[in-house]
Amino acid sequence: MDRRLLEDKARELGFCAFGIAPADAAPASAARLREWLDRGAHGSMIWMEETAERRARPTSLWPDVRSVIALGMSYAPAADPLALAEHPDRGRISVYAQGGDYHDTVKKALKHLARWMVAQVPSDPSTGSGHSLKVFVDTAPVMEKPLAEAAGLGWQGKHTNLVSREDGSWLFLGAIFTTLELEPDSPHAPRCGSCTRCLDACPTNAFPAPFQIDARRCISYLTIEHKGPIPNELRTAIGNRIYGCDDCLAVCPWNRFAQAARANAAFAPRAELTAPALADLLALDDAGFRQVFSGSPIKRIGRGRMVRNAAIAAGNSGLPDLIPPLQKLVEDEDPVVAEAAVWALERLR
Repeated sequence: MDRRLLEDKARELGFCAFGIAPADAAPASAARLREWLDRGAHGSMIWMEETAERRARPTSLWPDVRSVIALGMSYAPAADPLALAEHPDRGRISVYAQGGDYHDTVKKALKHLARWMVAQVPSDPSTGSGHSLKVFVDTAPVMEKPLAEAAGLGWQGKHTNLVSREDGSWLFLGAIFTTLELEPDSPHAPRCGSCTRCLDACPTNAFPAPFQIDARRCISYLTIEHKGPIPNELRTAIGNRIYGCDDCLAVCPWNRFAQAARANAAFAPRAELTAPALADLLALDDAGFRQVFSGSPIKRIGRGRMVRNAAIAAGNSGLPDLIPPLQKLVEDEDPVVAEAAVWALERLR
């Protein structure tokens, strides 16, 4: 397959980053994953442990794979994502979740590219054999970041996320596994140097060391993946973050090269998700939650976790105006929500 045509087609479909990795890429990352799991740093994300062996390398997941096409879509923001810290009556939502659900957009483009590849390399009429492909976006046991590094898209920074010289820390990743033998790209060398801005910026000290993260202290984990009460000692540091946290990404110096113009239009921020009022979030019932967050990746956490997060942000706000909506939640049917409301009221009083 002509690599130039493949890359051109990928860019036509909205991918701004493209690279190819061999099927045996990233075994060192598999060892780091095992160590991370053994420390319990994955918290309650049990699926990480259950799928560790399949994550080890592409061939562990699909023995027939010969090449991995790593792709990235930009969601670089036009505005400073840290600016909302100055508005305690508003909730801060991670940049990646302010627009359409990236799963839908990236997977649709990957499937389109896969169909195009099949058309470009038809089956051999003499044997009836062709090539096979599988597409992955974040929902399968695939180590997208190490594979993207192996394919030359960027490198895993000290905050453990991928960093690109062209798009900074603002890339959604996807992968196509194929039985085609494609010429691999060279892995990208790390370029963090002595910089520790991402580590220093973390509000909850979730990085025990460079290139290591303890999910149990990470605000993204606590506000999205964690189902129960958020540990009291971490609540104040959460501030007004109600879904995810961009601090370690936003301070990366490589973001100065990222251009909002390269961002896929599907990820353009929706007005109601850019800085929602905490009072409105505290008043959400199940139907209201589904309506507000329809078409957003936020919808998967459900009303309970969102209102829990909003209650903690309200407790950190110092705003007495949020006492009335919090009082209504003290008897909430979700005990986690009710407990967060009681905590917030004690803070505000």
